Amino acid sequence: MKVRDAMSPEVQLCTPDDTLKDAAEAMAALGVGLLPVTDNECLVGMISDRDIAIRGVALGRGPDSRVGDVMTAEVKYCYDDQDLDEVTANMGDIQVRRLPVLSREKRLVGIIALGDIAQAQAGDGTGEALSQISRPGGQHAQL
Repeated sequence: MKVRDAMSPEVQLCTPDDTLKDAAEAMAALGVGLLPVTDNECLVGMISDRDIAIRGVALGRGPDSRVGDVMTAEVKYCYDDQDLDEVTANMGDIQVRRLPVLSREKRLVGIIALGDIAQAQAGDGTGEALSQISRPGGQHAQL
């Protein structure tokens, strides 16, 4: 199965110049904790509810602060034509619960999350990926 067969194709975007309030309101309305950040149709980062809390509020930044000031600029991603098992294993290796999905032309086409994988492959590696993703530490630990 390919990533495109399991991913969520509808993705709310924000820009580096949007405010933290804009991003938080969008997350609340959508029931998500992560938004891709794009600039001129190019993926330049991701903003999470944790980024807002840890790099924003905890450091004294207010709701009118820019997304670009607190977003995670180093973005891990996968391609829509990649094998889902390969991406699942990679998510475990790099300890992430979701990845933006790009076309081979590097255009954002969706997001793949553990929930998407669980629905697409009930029991086929999701537990293993979750156990690897959930171990302490990892690349996105906030320091």
